[in-house]
Amino acid sequence: MTRLYPTEIAGPYEPPPRTFTDEEGREVEVLRFDGDVAPLVEMYRSFDPGDRAQGIPPTEASAIREWLESVRGPDAVNVVAVHDGAVVGHAMLVPDRQGAFELAIFVVRAYQAAGIGTVLTEALLEAGRRAGVDRVWLTVERWNAPAIALYETVGFEASDPDGFEFEMAATLDAPED
Repeated sequence: MTRLYPTEIAGPYEPPPRTFTDEEGREVEVLRFDGDVAPLVEMYRSFDPGDRAQGIPPTEASAIREWLESVRGPDAVNVVAVHDGAVVGHAMLVPDRQGAFELAIFVVRAYQAAGIGTVLTEALLEAGRRAGVDRVWLTVERWNAPAIALYETVGFEASDPDGFEFEMAATLDAPED
């Protein structure tokens, strides 16, 4: 299957770092992430099993650490959402073999449905655009209507509506100098 990317450009969005108040009144900071993975390991260890999708994140600390190292390569883009000093969300763009980037996002259950996922995704896409990313894709479980709605809101379109998982794609463009 050939992945189709929309002709309409997604964004632009506000890049990280940025601070906002979520729908629960919590002050959340969104930052580029390239530091020590310990705060992310801690977040993922506390992840509810029901929030794991497509086998990720792993459950054991060593497997989480190994997985995080694999998605933090030199061309990857990572952003985190932080509240009260703890990482409560993580989103990433990981390069694939075709020159596009796969998006993945995880938000701790207690912070879901408060607008954090949307802001985190927008900040990630803008950070990616500024890093030269122009094509982004993702897969999402068909039953995950909130995630599908979020992705459509930020510019993703279905690229394979007939697959077992819902595949979506977005087009970014490099910033003008």
